[in-house]
Amino acid sequence: MNRLQTLFENKKERVLSIYFTAGFPRLEDTIPTMEAIESAGADIIEIGVPYSDPIADGPTIQDSNMIALANGMSLNKLFDQIKNMRNSVSIPVVLMGYLNPIIQYGMERFLQKCQEVGVDGLILPDLPMQQYLDEFKEMFEKYGLSNTFLISPQTSEQRIRQIDEHSQGFIYMVSSHSITGAKTGLTEDQINYFKRVQSMNLKNPRLIGFGISDGETFMNASKYSNGAIIGSAFIKTVKNSVDLKESIHTYIKSVIQ
Repeated sequence: MNRLQTLFENKKERVLSIYFTAGFPRLEDTIPTMEAIESAGADIIEIGVPYSDPIADGPTIQDSNMIALANGMSLNKLFDQIKNMRNSVSIPVVLMGYLNPIIQYGMERFLQKCQEVGVDGLILPDLPMQQYLDEFKEMFEKYGLSNTFLISPQTSEQRIRQIDEHSQGFIYMVSSHSITGAKTGLTEDQINYFKRVQSMNLKNPRLIGFGISDGETFMNASKYSNGAIIGSAFIKTVKNSVDLKESIHTYIKSVIQ
């Protein structure tokens, strides 16, 4: 079992995953951000690999991608930054990115590098399941990496069960059929969707993302899943922080208390 699987074996509820963009707000903030996320009490670190066309992301994360790229962030730079991360970071680390730059880098080379530096899993929103099964599944298994698929309110039960069958780590439940972004509260439609998936008794744990921004939305989402993912609200917190570590600690503790 990798760190993700061990986490979910030991913690069944209120799992908090924090997303941030590598190289944002400053190029060398990647490791300090990771260390602060862990020491503040989050359970999973999700590193966004900056990309020029992040189709699933809203304005806040798009903006962080542009700033990180302008700062000089790249896959090579990211791997160089996190090559010794396991000296100071012990919780699971997941990379979230888009297929194009990874294919250019070379999928097997990318997966091998992930294993070398201690990454536990990947979220690739634009990787079709069939392509994963046909071309990459054996590679993921070879390097001990979990692959997380996304589901949304529009995803059919058949598709959800197929994703559950071929997933390791967790299933990413997109809370609504829209781009990422911090929102207030959960709608009745969203809650019905959460309950519907909850009743399917899937084998993989589920984390809810998109629109989770504070302690209230985190707590509500956790009623219907194993926890939640916060991205945009966290990005806003660190963007203008004077003291990065203090800002991260204050924000995360406000979510989990």
